Order: sequence, then C-alpha cells, then structure tokens
Amino acid sequence: MTALTIRDVPDSALAILKARAAQAGKSLQAYTLDILVGAATSPTLAEVTTRAEAEASTTLTTADVRAAIDDARAGR
Repeated sequence: MTALTIRDVPDSALAILKARAAQAGKSLQAYTLDILVGAATSPTLAEVTTRAEAEASTTLTTADVRAAIDDARAGR
C-alpha cells in the first residue's frame, strides 16, 4: 500500500478531523483513510448523470407508448 502525505492542512480543519476521529473511536490516520476510500469509491455526480442518461435512452416512439397504454386498458 502507498503512503500519502497531505501538506498545509488548515489548523481549523485538522482540529475538526481529530475531533471526529476521536468521536468515531479511530486514529486520525484511520479516519482520514476511511474518508479518502469513501470518496474514491463513490461515483461523482457527473458519473451518476452519465450512467443515468445511458440507461434512460430509448427508441420508443409516441405510437409505441400509445399502443402500450391501449394494450393495458384492453387487459382490464
């Protein structure tokens, strides 16, 4: 596994991270690693949007939709 050094972390941000790590019962290193892994494994909004657009694309026409509605009504 690779080591990562983050320089110039603002004191206020570091204090918050330390407090949150303590509340979670974790070391600062373990807590920040969890944050980084979570960020790396969660899709970005752009990735979600791209995936949704790809899955939502369709070749249905208005006639196809009307036919499906008529079929459903006929089945009542």
